[in-house]
Amino acid sequence: MTDPIDDEENYPPRPRWMGWAIAVVMAASALGVANIGWRILKVSPAERAADAQVARHPELAEGKKLVEGSDCMRCHGWERRYVGPSFVAIAERYRGRADAAEYLAGKIRGGGAGEWGNAIMPRHPQISEDQSLQMARWLLATRPAAGAAR
Repeated sequence: MTDPIDDEENYPPRPRWMGWAIAVVMAASALGVANIGWRILKVSPAERAADAQVARHPELAEGKKLVEGSDCMRCHGWERRYVGPSFVAIAERYRGRADAAEYLAGKIRGGGAGEWGNAIMPRHPQISEDQSLQMARWLLATRPAAGAAR
C-alpha cells in the first residue's frame, strides 16, 4: 500500500486538450476585446461628414461642440437609431420647416414624447436658449455620409 502523503504530491497528469482549450478561449477573448476597441476608436463616415460640414461652415462648430459635450450622444447616433432617432433622421424630417431651428431648440430644452415612438426625450433646462439654437442649427446642417446605405 502506498503512503497517502505521496499520492497528494503526485497529481495525475491533465489531458493535453485542456491546455489547448484554455489557449483557444483566451485567444478568442483577446480578439473580441480588440475588435470592440477598434470599433470604438474608428471614426464613422457620418462623423467625418459632420466634421467636413463644420469645416465648410465654421459658425456650426459651437453647436457641434455643445452636442458632443452634453448627453445627446447617449440616445442619438449620427446615422443610427439608438434610444432616439439619429441626427440625420431628425435633420431630414425637420429641415423643410421654416421654424425648424426654433422648434428643435424648444424640444432640446423642453423635451418631448410620441413623435418618434414611445421613447421620451428628457428636458434639458440647464441648456440656454442660445445654446439650444446653436445645437439645432448644427443638427439641421447634418447630412448623411456619402455612399451611406439607408
